[in-house]
Amino acid sequence: MNGLAIEMGLDLDTAAGPIWVTLCYLGLYYAFMQNIAQTKMRLYREYRERGERFDRYHGKDPEMLAADRIQLNTLEHMPVFLVALWLHAFFVSPQTATYAGAAYVGLRLLYPFVLGKSLGTGFPLRVLLVTFPSYGVLAYLLVTVGLGVL
Repeated sequence: MNGLAIEMGLDLDTAAGPIWVTLCYLGLYYAFMQNIAQTKMRLYREYRERGERFDRYHGKDPEMLAADRIQLNTLEHMPVFLVALWLHAFFVSPQTATYAGAAYVGLRLLYPFVLGKSLGTGFPLRVLLVTFPSYGVLAYLLVTVGLGVL
């Protein structure tokens, strides 16, 4: 790159922040998967007690839809977030990657509370209170990397 040598790599002390952010995000993802399992089992019991059949994949139970949406939304954004986080840590600053990443994980943590326990046919606009700031964090991470490599 224009004759300039870039020293790649982060030492463990410098990378500790992004590592913790990554671990927290993955932990949150698995917590959301656990929420799906708990919701599924609870609904299965409730349907059985009412003498109804619980259809996990073709049913339209609002609680199951919400649990799925929470986990799948987190999964959908995982590749972009983790790549953006680590590119920023390498090319811009591990410290600002940590702060931005922690903000992003915090927003992901709020997502289930903003979405609600059940999801009907309409889209709850209150979700945008978490979604737009999340996109802002991703944009910050990626734009600063882009500007840094120009």
